[in-house]
Amino acid sequence: MSNNEIQSRLDFAKKLVEEAGKKALSFFHCINELEIQQKSIQDYVSNADLEVEIFIREHISNRYPDDGIVGEEHENFEGVSGYTWVIDPIDGTTNFLTEIPSWCVVLACVHKNETKLGAVYEPCHNELFWGSQGKGAFINDEAMGVSKSKSLNDGSTGVGMNSRTSSRMTVSFIQKLIERGGIFYRNASGALMLSYVASGRLIGYAEPHMNAWDCLAGQLLIKEAGGIIEVQDANEMLKSGGRVIASGPGVFDEILEIANKAYV
Repeated sequence: MSNNEIQSRLDFAKKLVEEAGKKALSFFHCINELEIQQKSIQDYVSNADLEVEIFIREHISNRYPDDGIVGEEHENFEGVSGYTWVIDPIDGTTNFLTEIPSWCVVLACVHKNETKLGAVYEPCHNELFWGSQGKGAFINDEAMGVSKSKSLNDGSTGVGMNSRTSSRMTVSFIQKLIERGGIFYRNASGALMLSYVASGRLIGYAEPHMNAWDCLAGQLLIKEAGGIIEVQDANEMLKSGGRVIASGPGVFDEILEIANKAYV
């Protein structure tokens, strides 16, 4: 693995998520024409998700045919190069399908057990969150930094939830957060909320379980923006996902303490 290999993939990823985002945006403007299926409670997929993921996969396969690919909507491809791309074609599908402009295209690249780069593109506001290991994190062309807050009542904490875990955990977390003077925020896109932590808009984020395509890019961005994430092996996340706790340094211990009490 060389710096040139990472940089070339980063440049490629930034361009690709923007192109994929524009393709997704064309579907967003024609919502009534989409074919929609329900996978589980509050979990939907449309032909927009499927086609955008195929678009991303084809570009990766053409440029890096030996790289592996893991995506939310299609079968995994195991490569031989040691690099694996992780795709969420539309994170925040419920928002997308109800014409709420709060969704994104997500792409990360893992080498061995570490996430090497991440790109999250939010087309409705033309915001690209991106970064690579050891090189910092950026929103469009400006460097990002996590919140310097030292108290939970200094800002909002993103809270994720899904049908894979008990709603009791999320309710307990929110209750404990409020009791400490915190405010919770949820926009139904975990990848976007993690990007908001990296940019300092949210002071932290917690979710009892996330899939790799929802969190690997955002976790890298937070770390590169000076934040703290609960340590995880990227390969293990690829297999089964896991809990995600992340924030600026000033509130991490307190958010982690709340999560340890709530997520049981």
